[in-house]
Amino acid sequence: MNKNPLGHEKIPVLLRQFAIPSIIAMVVSSLYNIVDQIFIGQGVGYLGNAATNVAFPITTICLAAALLVGVGGAAKFSLELGAGNIKEAQQCIGNMFWMAVAFGLVICAVTELFIDPLLNAFGATETVLPYSHSYVRIIGIGVPFLLLTNVLSNSIRADGSPKYSMACMVIGAVVNTVLDPIFIFGFHMGVAGAAWATMISQVISFLVAFRYLFRFKTVKLGKDFFHLSPIKCVEIVSLGISNSLNQLALTLLQIVLNNSLTYYGGLSVYGSDIPLSGAGIVMKVNSIVIGVFVGLAQGSQPILGFNYGAKQYNRVKALYKLEIQCSFVMSILAFLTFQLFPQTIISLFGSGEGLYMEFTVRFMRIFLMMIIINNVQMLSASFFSAIGKPMKGVLLSLSRQVLLLIPLILIFPLFWGLNGIMYSAPVADVLAFFLSIAVVRKEFADMDKLEKQSL
Repeated sequence: MNKNPLGHEKIPVLLRQFAIPSIIAMVVSSLYNIVDQIFIGQGVGYLGNAATNVAFPITTICLAAALLVGVGGAAKFSLELGAGNIKEAQQCIGNMFWMAVAFGLVICAVTELFIDPLLNAFGATETVLPYSHSYVRIIGIGVPFLLLTNVLSNSIRADGSPKYSMACMVIGAVVNTVLDPIFIFGFHMGVAGAAWATMISQVISFLVAFRYLFRFKTVKLGKDFFHLSPIKCVEIVSLGISNSLNQLALTLLQIVLNNSLTYYGGLSVYGSDIPLSGAGIVMKVNSIVIGVFVGLAQGSQPILGFNYGAKQYNRVKALYKLEIQCSFVMSILAFLTFQLFPQTIISLFGSGEGLYMEFTVRFMRIFLMMIIINNVQMLSASFFSAIGKPMKGVLLSLSRQVLLLIPLILIFPLFWGLNGIMYSAPVADVLAFFLSIAVVRKEFADMDKLEKQSL
């Protein structure tokens, strides 16, 4: 009998203990950008919202690096714990930390040095560029803190402290929500005020997470913490690559989508700025739903990794099935909300001209039409990373955004203009769903064979 509860506690109990704090943390993390959008929309207008949409790839690139190191390191940490390799698990924590420091400083430097070329590549128009410049110049400083907080949060969760991991994110979000109206309306700082609020809150979240480094329960950090092992780094990256590529694919998708919207929007009655702003709001709102899925996946990761490492395949399969069932509840709620109440949601981000509301409502209803099955592809990709099979995770991570959605965004508008961009998403969602089901079924069959061999 495993002494660690991950190996013998009931699966529903474990999922509730680990996933709920993780989901809250990820949703709260998504709210960083949502809160900025709401206050900027009310204080600056839809051009300010368009500016944060253009800047959003900076955040997604940072989160991609955080997932590469954080999810990969936590997966390796959990697999080693499940196999009883305590020293190997210890070494994971230090390598995760210093890799996060390195990635954070590089992304920060690139953002600050090449800000204008980056914003132009991300789809900024002449009217939006000044707003985006003010916003990105400031949030770029906070990139290392955002990355480190996310990486430490994953290691804290894997150590068996999901509530503390959640607190790291919640505290920062509360600070951001309080500072946004003070800086935007009280000090009349506009988008720069929103950026300062975000950056300060990220620093505070990092300090809370950093405090836990000296309180790990399952391992004791020693001199190995300062030793960066190239082999260990490669192992961590290999396990985090599918989650990271999924986030990078979202970044590439955002860039292609922004540029397509400004081009085809310019050929329509909406112009270039309205589609850019409206789509940005829809994507930010959808990030809350994605945050639920990612939180569920990250909360499940330590349980999946430990049990797969301990060769308890029945528990691995049971947890995956329970994840899917739980995520469908959120998918159904999201579908109904986006289809029935789009005007109510959009109005939170400020008022705009009639064409602005018309476009954004149509974009939300059509682009997110098949959100009801999005959960399967995302959870399946994370599932393979958690059990130490990153290549299958990479396949599923890239399937929707890179292999399907981006080509459709480039092809469909040639025939149907802006409508083609909107309908590309539901088509890609359906195809990615069936691919995910096929790959997971094959993996379950392989586990059944391994289980029979061990009898």
